Order: sequence, then structure tokens, then C-alpha cells
Amino acid sequence: MTEWGPDRALYAISVAAELTGVDPQMLRLYESRGLLNPQRTEGGTRRYSDRDIERVNRITTLLSAGLNLAGAEQVLALEDETERLRDQISRLRGRNRKEAQRRTSGG
Repeated sequence: MTEWGPDRALYAISVAAELTGVDPQMLRLYESRGLLNPQRTEGGTRRYSDRDIERVNRITTLLSAGLNLAGAEQVLALEDETERLRDQISRLRGRNRKEAQRRTSGG
């Protein structure tokens, strides 16, 4: 069965450029700076996912707000780290709940 989630790489660079209003050369620059990591076909063609498109839109928003590319890079890194930490906290809370239930049920 085919996965159709937000990480599925569907869009060629020309389509990603059209969807975001960002020139393909800028998309390549974002990738070279580590801001984007589009998937590649076996032939090496970039394919962008919905999540990549959202990220390009976030970069565009940050640049429009007056940040330079280095500033946008830092903001994105902090946002990514925040999301990672939230996920970790959520997992730890779930683990703690399970341990507390096990202790109270006599397990």
C-alpha cells in the first residue's frame, strides 16, 4: 500500500517552485545550506513533499520578516529542536504513566 502522508515526495522542483513562488535556484540554495532535504529519485531528481513545501513557506515568511538566510537557519534549527524536545517529553510522560499504572495495579 502506498503512503500518502505529508512526507511523501511528490513534486518536482519546478512544481515546488510554482507552489511556493520561490525560484528553483533558491530551492537549491536552501538545500545546499541544509534548510531543505528533498528526497531524490534513483536518477537523482529532487522530489519535494508537502512538509518540504511548508518549510519553504516558513523560510519565505522569515525572510519577509527581515531575517537574512543565516537568521532563518537559526530560527528553523531552534524550531526543529523545540519539536524534537516536545516529542521526547511526550514519550517520557507516556512512559511515566505506564509505569505509574503498573505500580498501582500491582504489576
